[in-house]
Amino acid sequence: MMLQKKICILGPTGVGKTSLVKQYVEGIFSEKYLTSIGVKIDKKRVDLSPTPVQMMLWDLEGIDKYCGFNPRYLRGAAAYIIVADQTRTTSLSEAMEIHSEARNHTDVPAILAINKSDLTASSTWDVAKVDAHSSVFHKRFITSAKSGEQVEDMFAFIAKTITD
Repeated sequence: MMLQKKICILGPTGVGKTSLVKQYVEGIFSEKYLTSIGVKIDKKRVDLSPTPVQMMLWDLEGIDKYCGFNPRYLRGAAAYIIVADQTRTTSLSEAMEIHSEARNHTDVPAILAINKSDLTASSTWDVAKVDAHSSVFHKRFITSAKSGEQVEDMFAFIAKTITD
């Protein structure tokens, strides 16, 4: 028997949502930027004992203030990841707005991924503010879709959290 669990990946445009999924599922990173439209679904099997889990990763198109996300995408999700880009200060407040919107529709575990740790952080990126925001999440990860830093750990944490 295998459990199937839906995980939604949300965040502003260009923060690296698709790259994180690609790094996790296929172990590759591409410099080419392709905008996601709608939702792309990838699967990855995680062998947890006693029951393996098939993670259904719903990579949602970038959300900005002109086009909010469709809350129906969250239906049936076991958890979601909010991705922010450490090189763009505004992406944290945008990510927090997306998180509050998502919270209006679900109370499943939420993970914050601060992506692009391989690049120099924006000098105006306020670590104290990130820490203050982090308390509303199950856990925070500093990730790099390019180097793979913390990507495997983040998804392993999610798999374990949603099956416990």
